[in-house]
Amino acid sequence: MLTDLLAMALRVEGWDVQTAGSGLEALQVARDFDPDALVLDIMMPDLDGLSVLKRLREAGNLVPVLFLTAKDAVGDRIAGLTIGGDDYVTKPFSLEEVVARLRAIIRRSGYASAGDAQSILRVGDLTLNEDSHEVVRGDAEIELTATEFELLRYMMRNERRVLSKSQILDRVWSYDFGGKSSIVELYISYLRKKIDAGRVPLLHTVRGVGYMIKAPQ
Repeated sequence: MLTDLLAMALRVEGWDVQTAGSGLEALQVARDFDPDALVLDIMMPDLDGLSVLKRLREAGNLVPVLFLTAKDAVGDRIAGLTIGGDDYVTKPFSLEEVVARLRAIIRRSGYASAGDAQSILRVGDLTLNEDSHEVVRGDAEIELTATEFELLRYMMRNERRVLSKSQILDRVWSYDFGGKSSIVELYISYLRKKIDAGRVPLLHTVRGVGYMIKAPQ
């Protein structure tokens, strides 16, 4: 069984692993075990992976999620990212790939140790705390997924600098994401909805070049 094989392999790599045989069991494990990351198969009994993630996000659980998807299920992959997933691997996959992706999303989530002395970033009335992972604009606290947080942090560290899609892919995802730079557009749109909606925009598109964050003049 794929679940057992993957769990055994991850334990050999030093991970503390809990498994679930269905979507409802996965929800219970996520609540009881409080994992650093989840690996969710799109296709699971009684509740699919997308529904599990949707319920977790609605409950305020921002645990990083890696999806396992069928090779040709492009719609499922986009849907998973849209509702707050952080990454995906397609079947068949190698153990090395799964481990690398898990380590990357945990690093982005902030469970890995912080490497910079400066913990507070500011652009206009937007602040980002790199230690606590709190993001606030004005008086409103903003909840971000691990990937959204890492993207915003990268942009805030490079205030008023235009960042290309390839630069963002390399820094935030740490690999080429299958050559699909459209993932950057997708996540920029997520940030705009959370950061800029109803406010003076901080995120800007420089057509043909990339994206930039800057405070209003």
